[in-house]
Amino acid sequence: MDDVINGYRRRWWKEAVVYQVYPRSFYDSNGDGIGDLEGLRLKLPHIKGLGVDVIWLSPHFDSPNADNGYDIRDYRKVMAEFGTMDDFDAVLTEAHALGMRLIIDLVVNHSSDEHAWFTESRSARDNDKRDYYIWRSGNDGPPNDWTSIFGGPAWTKDAQTGDYYLHLFDPKQPDLNWENPRLRNEIYALMRFWLDKGVDGFRMDVIPFISKDQEFQNLPTEHIAKPQFVYANGPRVHEFLQEMRREALAPYDTMTVGEAFGITPQQVPNFVDERRGELDMAFQFGAVEVDRGADGRWVPWKLPDLKAVFSRQETQLDRHGWPTVFFSNHDNPRIVSRYGDDSPAWRVKSAQVMAALLLTMKGTPFIYQGDELGMTNFPFGNISEFDDIWARNAYRDEVESGRYSVADFLANQNHLSRDHARTPMQWTSGANAGFTTGKPWLAVNPNSTEINAEDTGTGSVYAWYADLILLRHGHPALIYGDYLDLMPDHPRLFAYRRTTEDEDFLILLNFGAEDQTFQFPMNFPPGNIVLDNYPAPARGSEPLRGWEARIYRL
Repeated sequence: MDDVINGYRRRWWKEAVVYQVYPRSFYDSNGDGIGDLEGLRLKLPHIKGLGVDVIWLSPHFDSPNADNGYDIRDYRKVMAEFGTMDDFDAVLTEAHALGMRLIIDLVVNHSSDEHAWFTESRSARDNDKRDYYIWRSGNDGPPNDWTSIFGGPAWTKDAQTGDYYLHLFDPKQPDLNWENPRLRNEIYALMRFWLDKGVDGFRMDVIPFISKDQEFQNLPTEHIAKPQFVYANGPRVHEFLQEMRREALAPYDTMTVGEAFGITPQQVPNFVDERRGELDMAFQFGAVEVDRGADGRWVPWKLPDLKAVFSRQETQLDRHGWPTVFFSNHDNPRIVSRYGDDSPAWRVKSAQVMAALLLTMKGTPFIYQGDELGMTNFPFGNISEFDDIWARNAYRDEVESGRYSVADFLANQNHLSRDHARTPMQWTSGANAGFTTGKPWLAVNPNSTEINAEDTGTGSVYAWYADLILLRHGHPALIYGDYLDLMPDHPRLFAYRRTTEDEDFLILLNFGAEDQTFQFPMNFPPGNIVLDNYPAPARGSEPLRGWEARIYRL
């Protein structure tokens, strides 16, 4: 088999389809209301049935759960709610036996304030771990005006020494000091610990934040609303990532994908160019920001804006860089509610259109648990129904401050809340959607009686995902092929080609309930329809029906 296709070096992670598991919400095996690792092991056949190649497991480490596992107390220990290290090993072994790889989260911009490092660091100014974190004198107030991504100040004064420590997220998530080489070596050692166990790589949480400008200047006015563009891409970030590659990753055949929060499209190539030895891929946020205004609140989105994301991606990365494709994850609402139409009439068809876009676009695709069932957003009606720290802080900042009404807050959160993705997986039409025999940690969507994993037959969203993955795996053009948007300004029809020297595919996607006509050019090559989410049309040039996805091989 050739090592290069269409100018791209072949790598297994470029050809893979990834499925993200948020373990707390996936499947509860012991009735305590919380998903666990044994629950994941029991449901591996569901994931395998899609044809998925890689599972991304969201944080499973010991944590006090200030941010649902993204505040790690012990990097070498499994969260007790999720099980034991033996349970993790069983998941890893069985996933490999089923032909799937497993990557895990690497959360090393910050730890929990309950981590042993921080407990020692805060105890005195002259202890061995003081410089594992970022401390500044508290004599004159906070060192600068930086704000937390979750709201409020990014500096907290610690009572034990009177100094301030930096936390770009919650006060219970103090930032690690990557300027300290001993700290970096500790991180590389813990990475090798998991790689030696057999994990196949890492998704790296807010990895562009690890290097801080040590002058800690105040936020420029233009970045007050979005401080991530100040916190990311610090002066030594590339040095640190290259060192990580040499010291921790180089001996292993890994997949690495960084969460490129705060990184502009123009900066992404510096992180993923394979000649630089940093990350394999990065999550860019253009596609999940088309419905965000300048203040981060929801605004109606337009299809040409979404199309433009992929056209930019095609031009910004050359043959030495590789993109990712995702529309949902644990930090974003449900695909079908965000981009599609989650009404009973169109939920299935619009979920299938989004699946076709995800799985025929250039880049490694990431499926989030439940999207293969067409799960929808939860109808939140009260602040008490939210678990997410970000939503609760937003309520304080927006409602309790008097800036917005409760109705405005709920309207915005019902579009954008992270908790939409965190409601329990809907396995059956029975009690608690078959997720648990106990009380679920977060409410189950009331539509689970109609939307669940009992529906995986012909015509289902699940079966459509499986068909698309099978098609993608069988055709290099759908992986390595060039991308060309044929109708960038059309408000409802997304038409594009994926081509290599040997293959040519045309993908037509109707983003709406009204019929849409694609005018085939006179010299357009004849083609056969290879996949359609409606019964095959009588003629290949018929107008696309409401929320139709049609794939031609030309």
